[in-house]
Amino acid sequence: KNKNCPSPMQTGAATDDSKTNLIVNYLPQNMTQEEFRSLFGSIGEIESCKLVRDKITGQSLGYGFVNYIDPKDAEKAINTLNGLRLQTKTIKVSYARPSSASIRDANLYVSGLPKTMTQKELEQLFSQYGRIITSRILVDQVTGVSRGVGFIRFDKRIEAEEAIKGLNGQKPSGATEPITVKFANNPSQKSSQALLSQLYQSPNRRYPGPLHHQAQRFRLDNLLNMAYGVK
Repeated sequence: KNKNCPSPMQTGAATDDSKTNLIVNYLPQNMTQEEFRSLFGSIGEIESCKLVRDKITGQSLGYGFVNYIDPKDAEKAINTLNGLRLQTKTIKVSYARPSSASIRDANLYVSGLPKTMTQKELEQLFSQYGRIITSRILVDQVTGVSRGVGFIRFDKRIEAEEAIKGLNGQKPSGATEPITVKFANNPSQKSSQALLSQLYQSPNRRYPGPLHHQAQRFRLDNLLNMAYGVK
């Protein structure tokens, strides 16, 4: 078996990718590449798999891609693993789109959300504009309270554009303020480097005590906010 799990880019797949390539959403944040691989490898032989991580922080974005050698295994993986509960998440397994070109820049930054709004409600609000790949609401790591800021990644950029037209400046139900919906900035190279060095400065981050850990997480959150142009 192919142990080192090359990224889909490296493997020149001659077969029809659309029948073997799967996208998996709603993975638990702490799931590793190895766990991801062994779960899907239990169904059949994998040509490549990739857990998608934030380029800056290395945090899992909660989704990944699996490319099987045999289309039958891909189909079996959908039938067997779609809807599986892992920790608090119910994972979603479906065929991936053949090309990743159309997913570029389909990530939206949403601010001014009511503090009571859940991730599910956020998705309901945006789902009328297209297929949502991932979504998240930023919460204060210490209190667990929403910061009223979220991200929504659509399947296609055109869907994201429609969502901006439809929702930017609107008041969702239960909101007292209009929300702001715009494309999330991709942080510049320079700030990414600075972020990385700040995040990984702490030598004992492997075994932090609870307080130290909270401070780390809190800092991580603020850094993410800075990186993505959040006030």
